[in-house]
Amino acid sequence: MNVPRLIDKYGREHHYLRISVTDRCNLRCIYCMPEEGMEFEPSEKILTFEEIAEVVRVVAGMGIRKIRLTGGEPLVRKNLEQLVAMIASIPGIEDIALTTNGMFLAPKARALKEAGLTRVNISMDSLQTDRFKIITRGGDVRKVLDSIDACVMAGLSPIKLNVVLMRGLNDDEIADFIRLTLDRDIHVRFIEYMPIGHSDATWKNLYLPLSRVMEVCAELQWDYDKIATIQGNGPSENYQLNGALGSFGLIHPVSEHFCQTCNRLRLTADGYIKPCLAWTEQFHIRSVVGNDEAIRQMFLDALGTKPENHEMSHFLNDDVTISHTPTARRMSQIGG
Repeated sequence: MNVPRLIDKYGREHHYLRISVTDRCNLRCIYCMPEEGMEFEPSEKILTFEEIAEVVRVVAGMGIRKIRLTGGEPLVRKNLEQLVAMIASIPGIEDIALTTNGMFLAPKARALKEAGLTRVNISMDSLQTDRFKIITRGGDVRKVLDSIDACVMAGLSPIKLNVVLMRGLNDDEIADFIRLTLDRDIHVRFIEYMPIGHSDATWKNLYLPLSRVMEVCAELQWDYDKIATIQGNGPSENYQLNGALGSFGLIHPVSEHFCQTCNRLRLTADGYIKPCLAWTEQFHIRSVVGNDEAIRQMFLDALGTKPENHEMSHFLNDDVTISHTPTARRMSQIGG
């Protein structure tokens, strides 16, 4: 059987699927979810592990090689290592990553590794106890630090820290995060604040272009080199201080979008394919699970609607000439 590949009309071949396993989270990070929380989907509307594995099996035959499990917070989903093992057994899947806030990771790290997890990204927007609690609305930074140590012990590598940079909130910690890379094999990724799920322009009060990171390096007279991509790094532009074990990188979807090389699709916890993070288009894949050909066709249909770029810079510049309708779903509902 001649199975079609996931190539869109702009010639971008897709081999990366981000899968949200839940829309629930134990934290309420200020850029992801309102303080009062969200109205979460009832459990019967969330994809089962078996349904997720079935979709992955089909799209692995279309060229998907890399899987990232997200949420919400994926580790609020019980027995996540079972899903990891199911996906790891699918022919063609070469890489399984996890994005997590780290609150529940330490006691799970070894079991996840043994099940087939390749590596982790840990969200960590401050190194300061009180500030971390404010940004996450209740998180404990010590648990994140313990999780980093547990991942090292379990052999999950590379370990990446995701830092959403916010003006006036954590931008004074840029140097502290980069110093983490000096004597530890840790890879810090600064990420621009994105206007996902915001109905107004208040997000711009916290937005800061990542050129500020390089300004800090210049102010401190740090010597660094641009380096090749770290495993699974996708759109990150990577650097390493001279003599450092780790690295730091910039992911700037707003100021310098990287859509021309986008190779990812998203599967939401409630069973929709999203071809682009920023726009409303979504396709209810759960309705056809059990029919391989219908799954393949729906992925191709979704890919056919994927725009050339997400146009987030238009929001920053108050440019209303956008080609699609922005999504109203929050980051926790999509999977990031």
